Amino acid sequence: MNAKLFRWTSILYACLIYLFLYIPILVLIAFSFNDSKLNIIWTGFTVKWYTTLFDSPEILNAFKVSLLLAVLNTIVAAMIGTLAAVGMYRYNFRGKSILDGLLYIPILIPEIVMGIALLALFTMLSIPTGFSTLLLSHVAFSIPFVVIVVRARLDGFDRSIEEAAMDLGANHWQTFTRVVLPIIMPGIASGALLAFTLSLDDVIISFFVSGPDSLTLPLKIFSMVKFGVTPTINALSTILLLLTLLLVLVTEYLNKKKVA
Repeated sequence: MNAKLFRWTSILYACLIYLFLYIPILVLIAFSFNDSKLNIIWTGFTVKWYTTLFDSPEILNAFKVSLLLAVLNTIVAAMIGTLAAVGMYRYNFRGKSILDGLLYIPILIPEIVMGIALLALFTMLSIPTGFSTLLLSHVAFSIPFVVIVVRARLDGFDRSIEEAAMDLGANHWQTFTRVVLPIIMPGIASGALLAFTLSLDDVIISFFVSGPDSLTLPLKIFSMVKFGVTPTINALSTILLLLTLLLVLVTEYLNKKKVA
């Protein structure tokens, strides 16, 4: 009896947690189809807010900037983060523990502190804010996340596989590209996905290092929210949500396909 009560209590608790997490998202999606401009009363179903988005050149330009920024950041952060993770896992050198500790600083410090620090750095180096400063900043705070995810994958790596490949005549580069890389690819894909998501929805750091011609979509949404949350913002947020969800599903499918 106690075991049955505990089971149903656990199920109820889990359901409440999921409802708390996902009901706001479902409400946002639902009101993106609301015919009224006010997010208070449902007056009818419409898709006009989605067509309004594609008729706005400012929103389309912000979306292009965000998408290009996220893709470039993912590529650069994934490459640098993967090489750093493999190097720190494979080699022992003086100061490795200090470097390992410094890796967590961009993750632990508040984003507003990092944003101000990056702005001060670019100002000191006389680098004008724009797309280049946005890309450098996003890469800077994305690399630690990639390194941590890839290193977690490397912790279960069997070094004897490398030795077997080299015994069969493979050099270091062939061993890395044909043996190590395919094995840790799920970790790289997860780190790249995390870097893409972080770049796509960042607001605070982008606020400090973006220029007038490099407005990202989250910053555009933030500026629109100042005048109130409208169905247009809900529609824009829904598109971002679906884009991220689609990317997660594709990555998960590719990972399962590699395992199979």
